[in-house]
Formats: sequence, C-alpha cells, structure tokens
Amino acid sequence: MISVNNLSVQFTGTNLFDHVTFNIGDHDRIGLVGMNGAGKSTLLKILCGWQEPESGTIVMATGQTVGYLPQEMVPDSIGTVLEEALTAFDQLDNLEREQKRLTAEIAERTDYDSAEYTRLLERHNDVTEHLAMLGGGRRQEQAEKVLLGLGFKHSDFDRPVAVFSGGWQMRVELAKLLLRHPDFLLLDEPTNHLDIVSIQWLENYLGSYSGAVVLVSHDRTFLDNITRRTIEITAGRIYDYKCPYSEYVVQMQERRASQMAQLTNQQRQVAQIEAFIERFRYKATKSKQVQSRIKMLERMETIKVDEVSTESIHFQFPPAPHSGKIVVEAQHLGKAYGDNQVFDGVDFMLTSGRKVAFVGRNGEGKSTMAKIIVGDINDYTGTFRLGTGVALGYYAQNQAAMLNLDKTVFETIDDIAQGDIRPKIRNILGSFLFSDDDIDKKVKVLSGGEKARLALAKLLLTPSNLLVLDEPTNHLDMNSKDILKNALLQYTGTLIVVSHDRDFLSGLTDELYEFRDGAVHEFKGDIMEFLEAQNAQTAAVAQSAPSTQKTSSAGKAAYEQSRERERERRKLQNAVKQKEQEIEALEAEIAARDTILATGEAQTPDFYKAYQSLKDQLEQKMNEWEEAVIAAEE
Repeated sequence: MISVNNLSVQFTGTNLFDHVTFNIGDHDRIGLVGMNGAGKSTLLKILCGWQEPESGTIVMATGQTVGYLPQEMVPDSIGTVLEEALTAFDQLDNLEREQKRLTAEIAERTDYDSAEYTRLLERHNDVTEHLAMLGGGRRQEQAEKVLLGLGFKHSDFDRPVAVFSGGWQMRVELAKLLLRHPDFLLLDEPTNHLDIVSIQWLENYLGSYSGAVVLVSHDRTFLDNITRRTIEITAGRIYDYKCPYSEYVVQMQERRASQMAQLTNQQRQVAQIEAFIERFRYKATKSKQVQSRIKMLERMETIKVDEVSTESIHFQFPPAPHSGKIVVEAQHLGKAYGDNQVFDGVDFMLTSGRKVAFVGRNGEGKSTMAKIIVGDINDYTGTFRLGTGVALGYYAQNQAAMLNLDKTVFETIDDIAQGDIRPKIRNILGSFLFSDDDIDKKVKVLSGGEKARLALAKLLLTPSNLLVLDEPTNHLDMNSKDILKNALLQYTGTLIVVSHDRDFLSGLTDELYEFRDGAVHEFKGDIMEFLEAQNAQTAAVAQSAPSTQKTSSAGKAAYEQSRERERERRKLQNAVKQKEQEIEALEAEIAARDTILATGEAQTPDFYKAYQSLKDQLEQKMNEWEEAVIAAEE
C-alpha cells in the first residue's frame, strides 16, 4: 500500500494540493481526473519520487516498487528494440542474488518464533513471487510478447530504437515498464502513442495485472474499461469515488448540485439572521437574542462549492459549399517508401455527405492516405482524383507543429482571415478559449492543448465540403472532444477522420476503412460494431478447427439482419448520449448563473434574458432526450 498523508504542493501561488490524504491499495485501479493544471501529472511524479512535496509524507512498504511512464520523454537508447526491451530484466539478477542470500540466512537461523524470522520469510516469498512474475528464464519470450502486443513486428526487433519516431520509442519505454512488473504502475496518458488495436491489448494486459494501476487519461472508454476507482483533483482537494469514470461523472454532478442547494439554503438563513439583527439591534428587550445570532453567524462555516469550469470551446463548422456527387475516387492506388510497400491495389470511392473513419495499426498507411487525399503526397501508383467543386479542410496529425511558432495567436488567424471575418477574429479566438491577453502570445509559448485549439480555429475560416482530420483529439480534454464531435455530427459536408479514440468515433461515422497488411478493407458500421465483429471473428477462429464449409445463405442473411438491428440500436443510443451531453452543458451554464444570482447583486437585463433562454433550451433538450430514450427503448 502507498499511504499519502497531508500532502501539500503550491504552484505559482496556488495550492495544487492542500493537506491531501488518501491510500492506494495493492490491487487498486485508479483514474486521476481534474481540469488541466489541477495537478494530476504532478501527483504521479510525487508518487514515483520524481518530485518532492512541500509538506506531507508518502509511505510505502519496504521492497515495493513503483514504475512511472510520463506523457513525454526523450529516450536515449543505442540498442535494438529487443535489446532495449530486455534491459527491463536487469533487476532479475539482483532479485536472484537476493533470493539466494535470503535462502541461506533462513537456513542458518533458529529463532523461528521471532518477528525478524517472519519478516525474512515474507521477503523471501515476495522475491520468489516477483521472479516468477518476471518470467525467469523466459525473458526473450516475455519481451517479444509485449512488443508484439504494443504493435511492433518481428522484423522491427533487430532495428535500432533510434530510427523509430518518438511515439514508437515511447512504446518501447512502456514495454520495459510492463516487463519490469512494478507493484505500482503509474501511467500518464499512455494511449497517446497507441492505435486502437494496441490500446485494446493494453486494456487486456492491465485487466490481469497483479499490482496496482494509477493512470491519467482523456480516453473515456479506456478509463471505464480499466479503472474501478476515480480520484478527482479540484481546488487543492481530492474526492474519492469508488467507481469508474462514467459513474463518477454522474455522482460528481449530484454532489455539486447538493453543494449548491446547501449554499443557497445557508445564504437564505444568513439573510434572515442579518435581518433580525438589523431590526432589533437597538432594542434592549432583544439584546440577548441579537447577541446570540451574531455569535451564530461568527461560528457559521461558509459552505464551499467546488469550482466548476464553465469554459469550453464553442463553435460549429460553416455550411459546406455544394460539391459533385463523387468526392474522392481511387483506383489501384499504391504507395511505397523505398522497399516498404505501405499499401497497394486500393480501390474506393466516397460520395458527398459520407462520414468515414480510417482505422488500423500505426504504420499501415492511414495518415499516408490522408496526405494523398489532400495533395501532400503525389508520388503514388494508380490513379486518384477529387470530385468537382471539392473544397478541402485538413487537420494534420502534426498540425500544431506546422503552426508558425514566431507568430502571435492573433497573427496566425489574421493571415488567413478574409472579408467580413477579419473584424470577428477576437470573437472567434474567444470561442476557442483565447482571452484578450492570450491573443498576443507567441505560438511557441502555447501548451499542446492551446496549439490544438488554434489549429481547429483555422479550420473555421475557410468553408469546406471535405474535412480530413488526422488524430484531431490529441491534446484535447474530454469536454473539448465532446464539443468537436457534436460539431462534426452537424457538419453537412463529407468527413474523413483518422483516430484511435473509440469513444470519439462511436456514432460519428457510419462506415470505416481498415488499413491492414498492405490492403484497405471496407466495413459498413461504426467503430464499436467493427470491434465487436473483430472480437467475434477472433473467438470463432480460436474455438473452431479450420473448416472449408461455407456459411449458408440463410445464415448470412440472419447475420446481416442482426448487424443492421445492432447498427440502428447504436445510432439511437448515440442520439440519447448526445442529448445527455447537451443537457449537461446547459445545466453547467445555468448552475454558473445560479451562483451569480445567489450573491443577490442586481444583473443587467441581458443577463436575465440569457438566463431564461438557457432554461428554455434546457426544457427543449429534455423533451428531445425523452423522445430519444423512448425511441431507443422501442
């Protein structure tokens, strides 16, 4: 167990943690959540010993180990992928030596009833179990299994780590961490550099992990599938929920609604007491009651309402200009980098208004295809063409890095703004959470999330009827991802999106292309249907011997009908989820205005008008939600 006692940390004069106390059990599965800057990454660094708290203690049992994967790091390996992964077993030698020493000491001692003898036995047992977990003589087998699970191929094992991209080098670091099998595994955004297949493998691996797992992630599905406990960090305090993320969101909203109600009642009570004091302050017959109420006010502790960030990006894509029916068409398309044939013989056609996803392991050609579509790559084989009247909008995977770092936020938008848009630049930037102070900042000082928001803002300035988005959710928090998804659902043009975020893709696209083994396979349905079909296929292969029998036509028809029903059910469920997200956003805005009204200060007529409008919108959305629920149930 790790015991955190009275932990306090300050950052730029603000309490990140103010006398925080909690425990992490030996088999816990914990998700750390909170607004950006709340202190999630700082807490992980303190738990692993990378950073010291200003006060408080971190207590852990002797011999227990902690492994930490930061969001970003600069690996300095000079070996091959397999050689670097095998360095994870360096500690085996130390453990084996310790096991021999303990065995010899236990054999020599005769104080069988002493506490020291008991401790020796317990430590010997722990070391023996750890050795068994690490695989002992099966080191290379274990290393290869983890590397394959994280997306490496056998042909990659003998390649130097240094020739891989930063994302793949981070996978090697994650592999080493998993192979070391620490008692406490601390992961900060581990899915940032993984594709959907590798994320699923990691979920399965962590599901049977014998130690504790504490992670920070903006992947809602990943959190729900792994964690059983959620710790929220807010305003220097923590709230501990014994549930996964989605259940936590519901309980958190109920807690804050309860706090608001308690605060409102307290303010009403205070107003009544103050009115009594003011009325009878100078009446001798009431002096005792007046003094009693004055002391009551002095003793009363003001109920605190946890901070709720009502800030969120707010935008919608402009109407898509008209285009021809065929938007994208490829015939026998192929692309190679030297001897590496990424894909070949690809045929596909997209018609106007379609929304499709590109999925598959990293390195299979998803981003390459996106670059061919937008014209960044021209040295391909086969034929490719865009349809008549196609206006492109493109968000590259490294879009933030493509920004001019020496320009200001305002200049970045001003350079491409034209006509009536130019006077609205400040409003546009404001809707992406850039304040008046922010717009004069150089792009190079912005955080990853701020750069991502700026790149999204650029997409709005030129109307498009074909959006190509390559990993658009990187660096976006959950709320921003939900708003982007909602905007894309309302987008009237054609959409191609590359993403490894299952929750983001779910319900967004109705068709996908899987890039696998040099080919592109079309699948009718959304990401969840695709993953279910894959899992069913894997299970069928595992449970049955190879057979040349063909599926009967009746069986095929039944299967297709089942898939169609499942597709319709998911669409209806996604509609319910979308309405719930819209309702949550409205309730948060109303709650923020309720807080302002609770102060008793007079507001402008526009304030009350907007307040009533929010309530009207909420009522409308509640009706729409009810209709969606009924449709889904039917």
